[in-house]
Amino acid sequence: QVQLVESGGGLVQAGGSLRLSCAASGRAFKTNALGWFRQAPGKEREFVAAINWSGTTTDYADSVKGRFTVSRDNVKNEVFLQMNSLKPEDTAVYYCAAGARISYDVNNYRNWGQGTQVTVSS
Repeated sequence: QVQLVESGGGLVQAGGSLRLSCAASGRAFKTNALGWFRQAPGKEREFVAAINWSGTTTDYADSVKGRFTVSRDNVKNEVFLQMNSLKPEDTAVYYCAAGARISYDVNNYRNWGQGTQVTVSS
């Protein structure tokens, strides 16, 4: 079991940057893939980025490639999402999630954080 708590969200102007953090507890963290998802009002939760347990493999949604970077620190039990060149369409609640492997499917992630709001103004 992995418990996850996101932080770092906020209000930023278009073109700006934010860095989200996800602090994890539980021994399984180091063996889990970690994913970032987001959900805008009235829309389904969608995949943003993910990183495997060792940090050697990452994957990104096409909409964020080249702008977002996912990383993790297995010593401090944290995962990060660096978001640059933010756009108004990036506005959503962002969630981190732990699962057995990198996946685009929300159903493949067992543990979820409570989410952090990111708002990008035009």
